[in-house]
Amino acid sequence: MGQHTIEKIGGTSMSDWQACRDNIFLLDRDNPYNRGFVVSAYGGVTNKLLEHKKTDEPGVYALFTNNDSDWAWGDAMTQLSQYLCQINKGLFPDPLMLEQADRFIQERVEGVRNALVDLQRLCSYGHFHLDNHLLTVREMLAGIGEAHSAYNTALLLRNEGVNARFVDLTGWREQVTHNMDDKIKLSFKHIDFSKELPIITGYTNCSEGLMRTFDRGYSEITFSKIAELTDAREAIIHKEYHLSSADPNVVGVDKVVPIGRTNYDVADQLSMLGMEAIHPKAARGLRVKEIPLRVKNTFEPEHTGTLITGDYISSEPRVEIIAGTHTFAIEIFDQEMVSSSGYEETFLKLIRRFNGKSCGKDMNANSITHYVDTNLKNARRIEQAIKDAYATAEVSVRKVSMVSAIGSDLAVPGLLAKAVAALSEAGLNILAVHQVPRQVDIRFVVGESEYEKAVSALHGALIEPHNHDYAICAASI
Repeated sequence: MGQHTIEKIGGTSMSDWQACRDNIFLLDRDNPYNRGFVVSAYGGVTNKLLEHKKTDEPGVYALFTNNDSDWAWGDAMTQLSQYLCQINKGLFPDPLMLEQADRFIQERVEGVRNALVDLQRLCSYGHFHLDNHLLTVREMLAGIGEAHSAYNTALLLRNEGVNARFVDLTGWREQVTHNMDDKIKLSFKHIDFSKELPIITGYTNCSEGLMRTFDRGYSEITFSKIAELTDAREAIIHKEYHLSSADPNVVGVDKVVPIGRTNYDVADQLSMLGMEAIHPKAARGLRVKEIPLRVKNTFEPEHTGTLITGDYISSEPRVEIIAGTHTFAIEIFDQEMVSSSGYEETFLKLIRRFNGKSCGKDMNANSITHYVDTNLKNARRIEQAIKDAYATAEVSVRKVSMVSAIGSDLAVPGLLAKAVAALSEAGLNILAVHQVPRQVDIRFVVGESEYEKAVSALHGALIEPHNHDYAICAASI
């Protein structure tokens, strides 16, 4: 096991250079080394490059694929270049450094613009089809954001007297494409963590095509793979908030508390609910290599954060976090189900076909309900496809909220009764309850509009009475 850590900084944190400099990079000015940093694009940049993650407002990629106007994506590219240079202006008061930073990113943007123009021209001939190249276009565009932030960070740190090295994994102008493992091994072959500080792009160009499997979760895959292949002693993620007992925006900043310690099983449960501490496939390599993962708050550097390991079980059974998500409850009811087979298999195939993800299910003799993470359009497509497959079935789609009490050991006598009582006292109608023998989570399904009320009620009943202070279980450094 190495002496270094591999650390990842999220986009919101990256947008606050002073906090990153003082609280992360130069927290120990006398010894800034034995670390490597995987950086995300500055906040909002990937939305402009691809599409807005929450609103689906089109970025350069979406405009290029729609192709309603040959110049719509080109205009967006020009606006993007201006936006990136505006970010640079806020980072580099020195004119020479600003010129250097602008020249770097403008070369990238114009290089990609020229490639897209050439691709459009090529695909104007019948033998070439744009659809065959869209994934490559998406990856090329995504890489601009991380190259921008990583290059700038290395430049700023060198100006602070740190021997920072820009490690570009985006494949820019490379003639050979390696698989991910080989790409990382080659890139780190001559890096001495004890004497230099690698600043690494969150996007890696590789033969597997990261976005094909992980789409915008690619930076966590890069981060975990580097930690795994360089034998890091610890992997650290810096976020703009703690991994806390609930969303502070829902229950209040004064009521939540950092978790402090938990395990990868709990992290997977959070991922299923869309509250990723880390992508499950990124966590796998860390778990197998027994590399601890720490989640820290960029703006509270003195706090030890939350340490996630494979073997942690709380010293006494307790709830560690209340988390949840909005989801679609898609229900099949058919009197023929009890004497037939194939409903469940068909249901799952259709969910996957329309890019949904099942977050849980209920079933009895004549009905199956899957709670599906998807959008309304795809939920309706799944509904119609089920009706086409089973003429006698009644299919319903309903937006609901799923709220979970999660912990490394939930074997607390009377916990379910206490949780149900809390929801009842809050005036909530429970549509479904899920509890399994493994004792890591209890899930409640309530109405769509009752999400925040349910989270607050469960947090108030199951966590707040214990008066945790620094953390539910303090993590060591």
